[in-house]
Amino acid sequence: MTWYQTLTLLEILFGILFLGLYIGYLWRVQKVSAFFGQRPHGVWVKFVLRHAYVVLLIIAILGPSFGAMKKEIKTIGKDIYIAVDLSASMDAHDVQPSRLERAKRDIIRLISRFNSDRIGLIVFDSEAYLQSPLTYDQQALTLYTQTLRTGLLPHGGTSFIPVLELVSQKFGQAASPEASEQKARILVLISDGEDFGGRTSDWADRLREQNIRVFALGVGTTDGAQIPVGTSFKKDQQGNPVVTRLHPEGLEQLAEATEGEYFEVNGRISEVSRLINAINNIEGELRESKTIDVTANKYIYPLALALLLILLDVLITVKLIRI
Repeated sequence: MTWYQTLTLLEILFGILFLGLYIGYLWRVQKVSAFFGQRPHGVWVKFVLRHAYVVLLIIAILGPSFGAMKKEIKTIGKDIYIAVDLSASMDAHDVQPSRLERAKRDIIRLISRFNSDRIGLIVFDSEAYLQSPLTYDQQALTLYTQTLRTGLLPHGGTSFIPVLELVSQKFGQAASPEASEQKARILVLISDGEDFGGRTSDWADRLREQNIRVFALGVGTTDGAQIPVGTSFKKDQQGNPVVTRLHPEGLEQLAEATEGEYFEVNGRISEVSRLINAINNIEGELRESKTIDVTANKYIYPLALALLLILLDVLITVKLIRI
């Protein structure tokens, strides 16, 4: 048998206090009985009864546990990289409060929903950089996400190739001999879909070979919006306002090529909940398996017996002195 709790100073003091008060009670009863020339034999019935249920209450508090059995505990998780586009077009306001601010809210939501998975953060425009490696530290990931802004990276434009190359490299470094059987490698690519980096089909094939699925989240509208620059808007060489629009085609093709899915956030709908469900449906990788001893806390038995004795103590009356 094992115990859920240990005997602490509180239980010891409680026992000493009860015993001290009861000894004082017995001494008083003995004194009164001696005055009347009688022997209070009945007091010992109460003495035994009350000490019995006090001991049972202490045992119930300590939590006697028995009935040990072996149980296998498995830790299942996924490796998820979230890549967010930091190009200037992500400042457009066709999705309120802006494409990037909406994306940051959705990233924080993703982080909170996958607290048993390792998550890494990548930022990109025409180049890609690792903002946070794979980690379980949700607070750090949330802090990194909150500090994201356009202009954080030194380059302009948008290209998916660098981020696909970086993800392939990072997952390749962590590969195990069973990597070909893993189904827990995911890239969540968040962008407005404007890709000026050329064809991504070769890198999509490589990701598929590594069992890395791309779940793309397109942020923006096909109607588009102007790109804020300070207090005005970005203009082309002819002085005309530049309008940025959501281009879902490239994101859809990339997701389809890697057996992932495409989702969208625009002014009318948000498919982030569907994205979360899709990731949840993917089989996680077995990270750890161990066998532990499981016991059941049987405090209810001494507690029930103690309550029964308390009831008997209330119902049974003992005459100590007869006149």
